[in-house]
Amino acid sequence: MTSVRQEVQMGAQAYDQVKSDPKMRPSQDPREIEPVTRVAARIVEAAKRSKYAEMARQFQWEVTVIKDDNTANAFALPGGKMAVYTGIFPMAKTEAGLAAVMGHEVVHALARHGAERMSQGQLTNTVLQVAGAAIGLSGGNPVLGQATMAALGAGAQVGVLLPFSRKHESEADYVGILLAADAGYDPRESVALWERMGQASGGGGQSEFLSTHPSHGTRIEQLKEWMPEAMAIYQKRAPMPAAPLPEIGGR
Repeated sequence: MTSVRQEVQMGAQAYDQVKSDPKMRPSQDPREIEPVTRVAARIVEAAKRSKYAEMARQFQWEVTVIKDDNTANAFALPGGKMAVYTGIFPMAKTEAGLAAVMGHEVVHALARHGAERMSQGQLTNTVLQVAGAAIGLSGGNPVLGQATMAALGAGAQVGVLLPFSRKHESEADYVGILLAADAGYDPRESVALWERMGQASGGGGQSEFLSTHPSHGTRIEQLKEWMPEAMAIYQKRAPMPAAPLPEIGGR
């Protein structure tokens, strides 16, 4: 129901909305900006060698580090607009962990998971109207609705690593670690990442059946199953150091 062109336009508007939100402060700290920029660049180059290469080359990639130590989140929007909240640093720990996060989010954008959600009728008619306005069908200068923002993966308060369907999440986990490995980052850090995610949530949360996310345990088991493929890619690349991310708020 949504063309790539329309989706990219919505992604650009959603990105502008996030950046213009007075509650969202871009980081000015080079210690926070430089590792994110470095990892993002390598993940993008890996994406241009992946099965999504054609799409990756069309996107105009950009990344912003948002200074919000209480939000453990990151997103990549259609068109290649990315953001990383500093609150994800304690979960990622290292640049390799961050590569797992960013690889996951980039796959959501490249695989058009947001458009697929809208096309599957998971959003209301009101949201579809907002989406139509956002791509210029109704004129004016509309503001994206929260549900549309969530569908694209840019809603900051929805949760840790915004939930798509379980199928989408598993696809993003799988291709994401392959991208991280191809970028030279140890894909085994993805397992450690989700172990920390599970510890941070206290091991609780909704049952997997009721959640759009796979459970932490399911994710970890799937990642372990895919690890031989990812490691075979990683071992052919010049390894990037697992440099630690800066501490935030004493963490």
